[in-house]
Amino acid sequence: MKILPLEPLTAEAFAPFGDVIRADAGARSWLINQGSTVRYHDLAKIDTESEGGRTLLNIFRGQPHKPPLQLRMLERHPLGSQAFIPLSTRPYLVVVAPPGPLDEALIRAFLVTDGSGVNYARGCWHHPLLALQDVSDFLVIDRGGPGHNLEEQSLQHPLWLETPGH
Repeated sequence: MKILPLEPLTAEAFAPFGDVIRADAGARSWLINQGSTVRYHDLAKIDTESEGGRTLLNIFRGQPHKPPLQLRMLERHPLGSQAFIPLSTRPYLVVVAPPGPLDEALIRAFLVTDGSGVNYARGCWHHPLLALQDVSDFLVIDRGGPGHNLEEQSLQHPLWLETPGH
């Protein structure tokens, strides 16, 4: 049984897979609306226009996963990026592998506890939404349009994730 360790989500660690979406001191920002609002600008590379695609804005409502979690598959979107922005600060898990042929030795897992979002780059392998503790809503930006934009692949060897506190 292989247990995948959980890493904290940082922009540097996640860079091979896409963008961390976070309104913090590292983001370009400035005051707008007569000084009453801070604009955090251009936080992710939204990539949806290939092969006649268009940008979709969705809300996904994720049911909480109970520990221990067994991972049996990953998916990817070859025609566009996919961003997940939580609408709460409830923790969730992000499991990813680099684009290209799926290499199970390169799968990584990140624990998100601060309300940050992630934007999976085009072709990045990832596990479907892994909400923890409670039902959680996510604003999701992804691609709609012609073409086949979902590939799923079963893992040769299932992975286990220990969730925080277990």
